Formats: sequence, C-alpha cells, structure tokens
Amino acid sequence: MKKILAILSMCSSLLLAEGLTLKSPSIGGQLGLKQEFNGFGCKGENISPKLLWENAPKGTKSFAITVYDPDAPTGSGWWHWLAFDINKDTRSIEEGFGNKETTKAIQSMTNYGTTGFGGACPPKGDKAHKYEFTVYALNVETLGLKKETNPAIVGYYINNHTIEKSTITSYYKR
Repeated sequence: MKKILAILSMCSSLLLAEGLTLKSPSIGGQLGLKQEFNGFGCKGENISPKLLWENAPKGTKSFAITVYDPDAPTGSGWWHWLAFDINKDTRSIEEGFGNKETTKAIQSMTNYGTTGFGGACPPKGDKAHKYEFTVYALNVETLGLKKETNPAIVGYYINNHTIEKSTITSYYKR
C-alpha cells in the first residue's frame, strides 16, 4: 500500500508541476497607449513591456520572444516583434528592451518593415485584436539568422526549435 501511495504521490506531483511560465507587470488583459504603435495612424508610445519567465525546461539553450496579432486583416496575421538568440540564463527583459539596439538578442524585421518592437495598431473601429506575447525555450544557442530576416522565416525557425512556450494574450481596440 505504501508503494502505491508513493507512486500516486509522484504522479500527482508531475501532473501539478509548472512548465515554462511567462508573466508581465506591464501588460494584462488589455494593452494601453504605452504599447500602441506610433505610426500607421496610431499615436501610442510604442514601448515594449517588461517580461519575466520561469521554469525553463531541461535542455533550453536560448530563448525567443514574439508578439503576434492573429486578427490582423492580412490573411496571415501580423508580426509585431521577434527577438531571438536570448541567452539561456536570462529570465526577464526590461520595459523598453524592444525599442533599442542590444547585444543581448537579435531583433528581426516585423511586418511594419522595421526591427524591434512595433506596438498594437488595429484598424480604427475594428473588433478588439488579440496580441500574443510568447516566450519560447529553444534547443539551440542561436537560430543563425540576421535582423534582416523576414518574420515568417524567423517564426519557422523558432517553431522548429521550440522545446516549450508560454503565452500572455492581451487585447487592444481603437
């Protein structure tokens, strides 16, 4: 009976174990003007949020971060931010990280045609759009890509090397 209880205890611990978890004190269910793009008719501050993550899975060799809007009226969504080759020991990035040049990550092209963070900018009067902030634990130290690489290719490489990921979904409407 003790062996059965021990096995059940181990199984319940495994079921309750937390995986990779993304958090942010800067964003929640709704984005604000701070995260709104400044351009394309939007007049926000275009500041990337502070992001923190924990419980990286075994075998993590680097991290990537993306922000994606699946509701953009393009037929393929909209990439707002792609940052990769983030050191495996990193567990947070500060607010504004996506708005400056850094040696701590490669920030590649977004669908705005620029590198770095490009905030929310749904069409005026459209429904609230989803903005998926995702951190990926990757099985490679580097993706071997440059900042000029287009978002679809970066997304392909990230997904091809993902061990685990965690997402915060926020909404924005103007």
